[in-house]
Amino acid sequence: MESKAGSYVLYRGPLLRATASLQEGRVTVEVNGPLAHLRAIRSSMEMIDGQIAASAKEGSLFLSTWIPPVPSLAFDCLAKSHIKALAGLRTPDQVTISITEECPNKCVHCALPDSGQRMRLPPDAVKGLIRQIIDLGTTLVIFDGGEPTLYRELPELVASVGDQAIATLFTSGAGFTADLARRLKEAGLYAVNVSLDSPVPEEHDAMRGRIGVYREAMRAVENALSAGLLVNIYAVLRHRNISRLQEFHDLARRTGAHELTFFEVVSTGRWSGQRGVSLTGQDHAVLNAFVSRAGAPRIFSVPETLRRFGCFAGRNWMHVTPAGEVYPCACYPQSYGNILQEPVKKIWRRMGRFPHKGSRLCPMRRRKE
Repeated sequence: MESKAGSYVLYRGPLLRATASLQEGRVTVEVNGPLAHLRAIRSSMEMIDGQIAASAKEGSLFLSTWIPPVPSLAFDCLAKSHIKALAGLRTPDQVTISITEECPNKCVHCALPDSGQRMRLPPDAVKGLIRQIIDLGTTLVIFDGGEPTLYRELPELVASVGDQAIATLFTSGAGFTADLARRLKEAGLYAVNVSLDSPVPEEHDAMRGRIGVYREAMRAVENALSAGLLVNIYAVLRHRNISRLQEFHDLARRTGAHELTFFEVVSTGRWSGQRGVSLTGQDHAVLNAFVSRAGAPRIFSVPETLRRFGCFAGRNWMHVTPAGEVYPCACYPQSYGNILQEPVKKIWRRMGRFPHKGSRLCPMRRRKE
């Protein structure tokens, strides 16, 4: 859908019309039509209205590094899937693909630690998977690992996504050179998520199990920005670093990142059974208060999104491992099938039986009483 100068069309149909405008860096949304009063529509718009935009340039509005730009074919597809959801139709809007388990780091909280079997998905299998999930309506394809920058064919995988979805990747910074950033941008990469456990170099390196990872992360931010990519700093919060919120935000602003995402650590993988690492009720209150008063750059709070909309696992999200197993999300290690053995469409239908869809509490989180 085309947008008029200063106004961006989010959705236009016989029952709903939604437009956005940008005023002093913040998004203003106007919604009209018979469906405008529905709670699901209002909640979706509230997550955009009044929020800081990640970027805006050349007639395009970038609401977030997690959302396709407006206008674009990918955004139109996402808007339509949200309308279909009103009728109970599930769409895997977001699919993370762990293309390799190879990684130079030994993160203490890794959800999918290296098995030692050097597992990686074959390029043709990944391209076939991408074709299938695009047909299912996926609009966000995330390449993950391990460390995806170590996957030689990564640029051609990005190029295979096309214009019906956006492609992003997660990186610790290792291997994300200026040359790779340029090639990924040329292939069509939309954004880069640089993972960070602490704004303090020594603390971050300790969490990642290797000296120099913080330096690599900062260099990755620089390389991505120089290549013209959107950058999201992905901060993993736990009880011990909740006091670092302002430092995380200052770092994101200082580096020029477009967005800062706060994610709450999950006791799975290497941290299975850990107690006292998740955020407490008081921690959540501190986080919410901070996000509500923070300025640019934009903050996306995953805990707040979970509270508002419920868990996306198995409902709008699925994860594929380097072995081809399909999980409801990267943190819930229960396979519903394997992409190397059957069509993804069949697996996605089977995942409809996942019992925790929409849960306000992640089933993998264990809070200390």
